[in-house]
Amino acid sequence: MSLTEKGPVSSGNNSTTQTTPLLGSEKSSTAIEVPKYADEFSSLPPKEAQILRDQVVVPEFKANFFSVFRYVTTKDVFLLVIALTSGIIEGCARPLMTLIFGFIAQTFTDYYRYDPSTYQMYYNGTYSDKYYYNGTLFDKNITSLDNTTDYLYSDGKDYEYFSFMENYISPEEFTRRVNQLALYFVYLAIGDMILSYIEMFIFIDRGEVLSARIRENYLKATLKQNLGYFDRLGSGEITTRISADTLLIQESISEKVGFIVSNGASFFASFALGFYRSPKLTGIMVSVATFILTTFFISSGKMTKYYKLALNGVSTGGSVAEELLSSVRNVQAFGIQDRLSVKYDRYLAVSEKWAMRAGMAAGVMTGAMWLGVFTNDSLAFWQGSKFLARDELDVGQLITVLMAMVQGTYAISNISPHVRSITNGIAASSKIFQTIDRTPAIDSSISTGVKLPEVRGDMELKNIKFIYPSRPNVTVLEHYNLSIKAGTTVALVGASGSGKSTIIGLIERFYKALEGEVLLDGVDITTLNIKWLRRQIALVSQEPTLFSCSIFENIAHGLIGTSFENASEIEKRELVLEACKQANVTDFVNNMPEGLDTNVGERGFLMSGGQKQRIAIARAIVSNPKILLLDEATSALDTKSEGIVQEALDRASKNRTTIVIAHRLSTVKDADNIVVMSKGKILEMGNHNELLELKGEYYELVEAQRIHKQKEEMIAALQGSSSSSLSYSDGIESILDEKADIAEEDEKAHFLQLHKTKTGKSVSSIAIGDYEDLETEKTPGFWSSLAFILKLSGPENKYNLLGAFFSGILGLSYPSLGLFYGRCLEAFRAYPQDPEFMLHEVEIFSGLFFMIAITSFFSALISLSLFAYAGQKLVRRIRLMTLRQMLRQDISYFDKDENTVGSLTSTLSRDAQAVEGLSGATLGQIMSSVMIVFSSIILALIVAWNLGLVATATVPILLSAGFYRFYILAKFQQKAKKSHEASATYACEATTGIKTVQALTREEDVLRNYHAELEHQVTTSRPATHYSAGLYGVAQGVIYLIMALAFWYGSKFLYRREYSLFQFYVTFMSLVFGAQSAGIMFSYAPDMGRAYQATQNIKNLLELQPQIDAWSEEGDTPENVKGKIEFKNVHFRYPTRPQVPVLRGLNLTINPGQYVALVGSSGCGKSTTIGLMESFYTPLAGEILLDGKDISEFNINRYREQIALVSQEPTLYSGTIKENIQLGSVEEVTDEQIYDVCKQANIHDFIMSLPDGYETLCGSKGSLLSGGQKQRIAIARALIREPKILLLDEATSALDSESEKIVQEALDNAAAGRTTIAIAHRLSTIQKADVIYVFENGKVLESGTHQELLANKSKYYELVQMQALEGGA
Repeated sequence: MSLTEKGPVSSGNNSTTQTTPLLGSEKSSTAIEVPKYADEFSSLPPKEAQILRDQVVVPEFKANFFSVFRYVTTKDVFLLVIALTSGIIEGCARPLMTLIFGFIAQTFTDYYRYDPSTYQMYYNGTYSDKYYYNGTLFDKNITSLDNTTDYLYSDGKDYEYFSFMENYISPEEFTRRVNQLALYFVYLAIGDMILSYIEMFIFIDRGEVLSARIRENYLKATLKQNLGYFDRLGSGEITTRISADTLLIQESISEKVGFIVSNGASFFASFALGFYRSPKLTGIMVSVATFILTTFFISSGKMTKYYKLALNGVSTGGSVAEELLSSVRNVQAFGIQDRLSVKYDRYLAVSEKWAMRAGMAAGVMTGAMWLGVFTNDSLAFWQGSKFLARDELDVGQLITVLMAMVQGTYAISNISPHVRSITNGIAASSKIFQTIDRTPAIDSSISTGVKLPEVRGDMELKNIKFIYPSRPNVTVLEHYNLSIKAGTTVALVGASGSGKSTIIGLIERFYKALEGEVLLDGVDITTLNIKWLRRQIALVSQEPTLFSCSIFENIAHGLIGTSFENASEIEKRELVLEACKQANVTDFVNNMPEGLDTNVGERGFLMSGGQKQRIAIARAIVSNPKILLLDEATSALDTKSEGIVQEALDRASKNRTTIVIAHRLSTVKDADNIVVMSKGKILEMGNHNELLELKGEYYELVEAQRIHKQKEEMIAALQGSSSSSLSYSDGIESILDEKADIAEEDEKAHFLQLHKTKTGKSVSSIAIGDYEDLETEKTPGFWSSLAFILKLSGPENKYNLLGAFFSGILGLSYPSLGLFYGRCLEAFRAYPQDPEFMLHEVEIFSGLFFMIAITSFFSALISLSLFAYAGQKLVRRIRLMTLRQMLRQDISYFDKDENTVGSLTSTLSRDAQAVEGLSGATLGQIMSSVMIVFSSIILALIVAWNLGLVATATVPILLSAGFYRFYILAKFQQKAKKSHEASATYACEATTGIKTVQALTREEDVLRNYHAELEHQVTTSRPATHYSAGLYGVAQGVIYLIMALAFWYGSKFLYRREYSLFQFYVTFMSLVFGAQSAGIMFSYAPDMGRAYQATQNIKNLLELQPQIDAWSEEGDTPENVKGKIEFKNVHFRYPTRPQVPVLRGLNLTINPGQYVALVGSSGCGKSTTIGLMESFYTPLAGEILLDGKDISEFNINRYREQIALVSQEPTLYSGTIKENIQLGSVEEVTDEQIYDVCKQANIHDFIMSLPDGYETLCGSKGSLLSGGQKQRIAIARALIREPKILLLDEATSALDSESEKIVQEALDNAAAGRTTIAIAHRLSTIQKADVIYVFENGKVLESGTHQELLANKSKYYELVQMQALEGGA
């Protein structure tokens, strides 16, 4: 049993299970049991096991910080060196501030040590008449002081030069020194502004450029992987990696690096300055720095580990979300939104658990930082004062060393919140670089390999043994031999799962055979160049993949690798037009306003199934390939289209080797050789007539598809008629595409059966005119966004409040710091005259510093842990609510260009992650910064209101710069969102259609377009980066200007002795650190900008009210449903194409218990009718009735419970077969009920033949099952619902004849007692219908039973004739 997705699935009764690291430890409550796959190949021979292992195994990649810079060029290195140099210089300049601070502190201390106005000396904490000389205190009155000679006269004696007078400065000298030192702060400010701007701009810009290169290389690596790799990887995971994970990498190499570099440089420069000024004191304080760094590295390592595990949960959940969003019609039809959302939530729970642990690690790290910062102050003052008392250093040196150490440890504490971004980026990069570094078993990008000079087209499969790497216990082909001569057509027929599509996969080299070889013109294809080989082959798959571009561009993709690849557009258009004619594309294209330039929509959703298939066929034949592979190429076509396309394919098959897989045998009767397969072996071979004569397996298949005997007689009677009956008049040929074609507005009134108003508008046109689009997107303001998030995090707000309380306590540490600093610095005035008093005072406040350290440690730890808990709960809630809200929307919401699956998946992962950027460590830092700013201002105004008022006035300048930066980044994020979504959608589309991309060798073309998208993103983001970096520089420089102003203006009060040193230092320290904290707060402006934009997106989405609301409890509950359905004059146009009429007054009645069939050409409105019955859309006019009551009056969920839908393209979900079938039922079902419906759908025996039976994994979107197997499981899922109304939209199109016959009988039986509406192109499946409605141009053209319609000899008669097999086959 293989693990094909990382989903929470059961492994069956017999398989061994283990707990993967992704989903928690074995003891963890969130651990989820998943199948063990480490030894899944152990049962095979070593050689075979290795071949399979090579196709799926992804090597581990141990990422580090430097690995994310692997794509730097010489230019990048040059610019990054400039940025690094600027950051280092800017960081080193900060300790210079401490040097200036030391000089100013010395100046202030010297000036305040003696008061010349009173001739008093500062002693024992106050001014007194004592004076100090040669270590002796004198109690005598000072009679005079000679300022010229600095001699003291007392008691008539002339004392010698006093030692304390050596440092005395006059008021004039005091003013001169302060002014000069304040000017140095101005110089520092200018330098810091310039350096910060250069550093920040380059780091942000290069971050954009390098992350774009990583995205590009990731997509490049993904596109070259062998298909076995994708069997275990959902396209949603790829989208998550390319949008969300690369964004994390971008953050880790952008401005965060700038912050860390400048703060790191500041840390080391601070210590260098400290050692220069006082090696002894600095050496002692290194112990604290060592403690901080040790904690820092241990905690960051834990954070990286935990975030990596958290990201795994998110990305795996992304695949589940992508599955749901890409099949939203199926999800809504079965009402399984909540059940599948719970599955998604299980992965979110895993991510939440690990992210919470990472948040706690961040709390420990940040707490340790604050513990270190304040312990540093405590140690410096305590030990420094002792050195000062012993004359080992002066006050200036002590203050410089102390401030340098504070600056250094403060720098480290600033680093800690940004480390999370770095660790996130490293964790995210490991998965991305795993893919980039993986060497595929079949590498489509390599240039080596033989290129044959000429290709004839002989193909041979010799002794092939094949097993899919995702299902190693099931042998698909064994000892398989098949020879195909050049220029011949070989048809492969047989039951689903017999190995037909596998042969095409081997010829295209999508997979490796375990034994044997595949030969092209006698050369083993493993020796050929892969791209060259694939360019000789054209493939048309059963489920055609188109790309979101014009019809012309889609078809022109077939020219890649040919001589016309770089031809002029005129030449290409000629080739494309010719291919369109051959593939019957021209008819519907000519009816479109933009013709070939019409966009097909994401995955071709604007085209009907038949139109998509015809475009794919045109793409295949445009290059005139040597080998043509048709895997059910006409399965999605109606009979009319199939006739012409088949004729085109027959012409295209001439002179080239063609391999056809077909369940509809009418398409292969002219093949040169028909190979009948079963369970990987050939049962019989020969042409159509030879195999019929054998009356073996093929004969039985043909019999299963025989149209009723009466039809044969009708055809026989027409044998002599002109073949012109197969041609189409212009009237019949006009096709109204229900999604894309534009009908002629001037069609005849009787043909439209629609009376026009005097203005010439139809009923639907008037309805469209009255319809107002209520989904105009509003832009909520900042406060409403904040209120919205607070409301959203309601259950955790008590934790947020508690976290805010502890952040507040942490914030109060800085005003306390100012108070204690002021007292300590004031105590230094007592030196040298009163060292005992100085030491006593400093010891008290050193103890208080340590008290702050302990308090701050616990405050940071508790607040960050609480914020992490609340933040992760919020993120999980947002992700789940966003997905549920998306699944709640009307189907028309998903038809819009901006709401592609890739875009929505990207939004789902990115927006919640952005909101997370404002939680945890970041939110804690912001909250404490806010508290620091306000408490510092209040304290400053209380202690020294004059100085406080002036200094406070400068804070708004700093805040304005920060806020304006935030505003610019928020605006930029709005634009960036759209461009990121566009590129993510493009990448998602390419990886979802990987098989088609590789078959067309479109890898380089995809990468070229993706490169252009990314280049545009980088270019448009540059102006915003300039503004952002400039404002950051201003915010950084303003801090020094505030210091300059505070010292200069404060010195005026000190000069006049209006304030004491204590008052000045309290005010200065509080406001300066308050301003710095404000600066730090706005260093998170990018995070805040992203979070603000994300909140707007989430708010807009969650407030979006669908017209048809699955959450609504309103409406009646259908009771005693009989199943009568009526369409009364129904008009409809798709909301995304309001100018295109689809249904034009549709009237039909389906009585209870009737089996009704809807037939007609592609695009005539059949699928739209089914969509309206499911209430996916609301009619513009008219009404749809169930048992005589308008369906709009019913509760939508209760109404849909009466209906089961089986679509043309079956949708399964990752998980087991059993889980997929259970999704069909509203209530719990027993195993016996599941077995019963599987027997009815002819899938039970196949499931039981699998090693794990009903516990077998289906793979992402059912990728591990064949089309027929998926369809039968989908039918079983519909039957278990026990619906009153059964809707079959081409329900048997993917089945082989044998299965179809049995399933059709099961469906016929299942139809008993319930109303059944079937859409079918294969008329043999609906000939027993009670009523057949023939659609054309959005109306019913004719109706009746099979025989009645044949007798009419109209449209239905023609369709039947075209589907007949020649020779009565």
